[in-house]
Amino acid sequence: MDAQQAEHTTTSATTTGRRAPHHVVVLGAGYAGMAAAVQLAARVGRRDDVQVTMVNAQERFSERLRFPMTATGQQVADLRIPEILDGTGARFVQGWVTAVDADAKIVRIDDDRTLTYDTLVYALGGAADTSAVPGAEDHAHSLGSVQDAEVLARRLAGLRGGAVVVAGSGLTGVESAAEIAEQHPNLDVVLVGRQEPGASLNPRARAYLRAALDRLGVEVRSGAEVTKVLPGALELAGGEVLAADVVLWTSGTRVSPMAAAAGLTVDDRGRIVTDSALRSVSHPDVYAVGDAAAIRQGYGVMHGTCQGGMPTGVHAALSIDRVLRGRQPKPFRFGYYHTPVSLGRHDAVVQFTRPDDSPRRICLTGGAAVRYKETVTASPWPTYGRMKKLPASGAFWPRGGRYTRAAR
Repeated sequence: MDAQQAEHTTTSATTTGRRAPHHVVVLGAGYAGMAAAVQLAARVGRRDDVQVTMVNAQERFSERLRFPMTATGQQVADLRIPEILDGTGARFVQGWVTAVDADAKIVRIDDDRTLTYDTLVYALGGAADTSAVPGAEDHAHSLGSVQDAEVLARRLAGLRGGAVVVAGSGLTGVESAAEIAEQHPNLDVVLVGRQEPGASLNPRARAYLRAALDRLGVEVRSGAEVTKVLPGALELAGGEVLAADVVLWTSGTRVSPMAAAAGLTVDDRGRIVTDSALRSVSHPDVYAVGDAAAIRQGYGVMHGTCQGGMPTGVHAALSIDRVLRGRQPKPFRFGYYHTPVSLGRHDAVVQFTRPDDSPRRICLTGGAAVRYKETVTASPWPTYGRMKKLPASGAFWPRGGRYTRAAR
């Protein structure tokens, strides 16, 4: 059923005298949005007074954790959203969300279709912020989508030699530089960023990560700030110019301005400000999850990861279900558990963390870390399957009021 048909169904139910189902619309099928849709549909799928609709631009599920692999030409699983929703009763609508009117409770899709809702789950996540530095939008690749990763893969495959500069020394930059260096040993890979790679890890894990990058031949330029991206080069603060046949931009993220345009209260980064139950503080019928939300915990505002995103989606679903049953939603509580980092296909480091994401003394390295990382990287899709069958259990069910287990 497409968006026009879904809206017509709601309208027809009203005009024929039957009360229309409460329509919950989930925007975005990333890790958080999928968790919200599957968990909620599993809980209300047998009710005829609730309808769940998921909207996403494509029917393929994007494994963002594996984008560095896709960007280097490696094959990853072809996961389809309709397949995981099959049997839940949730409807899938394929199309680009082009506008939201939070006061009128209307979503516009592809500019020519509209969808009304009673409750909205806003899960339109973030992407690499290529607007932060002049030239990045025009001259750098990013990993905002599967298509972006595939474009980069074709570009890298066509190079016989040359330099690839990865701008941004965060975890995405580290994993991307390692994958490129391992899969394309003919290329010179340079990782450029303000911070030392693995800055959030403990000294042992950080040293292991740096040694792995050295082994792969990745040149690290810490304490460097990119001020401009040029055709075939980057300009650094101080005037130094680095030649680059390819630039991959991984520094910083941004969210769509759509939430602010919709009239929702947002923070200075455009993320929807939520209450303790993950509802918009300005529009309580809108729940915000994942990268799209500014979710405050005792240690500060959560940062965007799969590890935190999936629990937000689950909690939104549980909150909506409670409200539909005439109960009050519970506060969301989340603590970080680990930071797994791939260093190519044969090496990794896993930093275990305190709930506030500060590093513990314990870490895994080498083969044990590879197995651990692969397990948690692969876990989201099977977890959605378990949610369909056992909505009140699974890896992301809160224990003692706090969500703790998830992939990065």
